[in-house]
Amino acid sequence: MIQISQFGPVTRFDLARALPAWRYWTTAYLVDGLLVDSGCAHCVGETLAALAGTPLAWIANTHTHEDHIGANGTLQSQKPGLEIYAHPQALPILADPHGKQPLQPYRRLFWGWPTPSIGKPVENGDVISTNQYQFQVIYTPGHSSDHICLYESNQGWLFSGDLFVGGQERALRAGTDIWQLIASLKRIAELPMSWLFPGSARVRQNPINEVNRKIAYLEKLGDEVVAHSDQGWNVERIARKLLGPPKQVELITMGHFSRRCLVLSYLGLNQE
Repeated sequence: MIQISQFGPVTRFDLARALPAWRYWTTAYLVDGLLVDSGCAHCVGETLAALAGTPLAWIANTHTHEDHIGANGTLQSQKPGLEIYAHPQALPILADPHGKQPLQPYRRLFWGWPTPSIGKPVENGDVISTNQYQFQVIYTPGHSSDHICLYESNQGWLFSGDLFVGGQERALRAGTDIWQLIASLKRIAELPMSWLFPGSARVRQNPINEVNRKIAYLEKLGDEVVAHSDQGWNVERIARKLLGPPKQVELITMGHFSRRCLVLSYLGLNQE
């Protein structure tokens, strides 16, 4: 499934596999020949159809989770010279996604296996230049260790990947470092932003207050988790007290995305 919307010169593609009972959306953006993320493997055909006839010179991957790199390999094979930019830590995964990033059953079901692609490294402070825009690379680890955001200062655009998707976390993905994520949110909160384009969820205009509210929520929750842990509470008790009863997502992901992982991350114990 694909849904296309327009925000000035930025085209947004919302992508999801059509399943009868449940669906997870992921998002890619096209602006001035630059594709920010490429969606999931299950939607490659729809992505290619949507991009047909569109000048495409570059891809920038905010990180290498499979729902963000799914069309990389196909696009690169069909468009000789297409450059794919990603953080240096991302390049081995782009080259060998099957070998370097095993997928749990739910990830294979919803998004599928990406095909290999060849990336070029970009680091914090580097600039990706298109014909009309200059996108500054901002290293923002937390959601993953290879996560970057793209910032176009003249337009006030921030492409935030999965660093910021809105809402208040009540569960977390295994492997996420919540304290790094908070630090990265504080980094982007210092930027003058007019538009925030997330890796899923709605686009935000003038998003700074919402970003700051999220930082405050996550820091307060972290203080409560640590305080209860210091009092001798176990992870399950903390999760139920602060985050409520079990979530449907925990069953679907077999615990890979859960309240438990969120608590463990605050305690520095959230391993992939």
